[in-house]
Amino acid sequence: MKKVHIILLVLIAGSIAVLISFLKASTTYDSIDSAKAKAGKYVHVIARLDRSQPIEYDALKDPNYLSFTAVDSLGKTVKVIYRNAKPDNLESSEHLVLKGDYENDHFECKEIMMKCPSKYKDDMNAAEKNIRETTQAEPIENQTADKRTN
Repeated sequence: MKKVHIILLVLIAGSIAVLISFLKASTTYDSIDSAKAKAGKYVHVIARLDRSQPIEYDALKDPNYLSFTAVDSLGKTVKVIYRNAKPDNLESSEHLVLKGDYENDHFECKEIMMKCPSKYKDDMNAAEKNIRETTQAEPIENQTADKRTN
């Protein structure tokens, strides 16, 4: 076998190994029901904070215990236990990405990623208002024509 063939085989084997490692690293988002079905397996769940239920967190008693209720897009709820400090903007987040596994009767969360409201949302409302105001205003050609006739 030529050296070129050996080098090509090594490169092909290396690229296959890299692709397999990427497949293992890529994850999909699960619902609460599918997380329950995969009990004990590390999953990512997209949910939102159920503001009608209390948040249990006492920084003086146990700063590494947070418990709250999460609701997924299908309306299913689950008790979430996060054994770390409470994130600052938990209440203001629109969506939560909960990374962890389902155990017994709750979701044991290892990491929380918060999706906060878009900073551009207010800018879009202001832009729409500005567009409405400018379209309702008198056209520039008419304003200059009025000045010439006066």
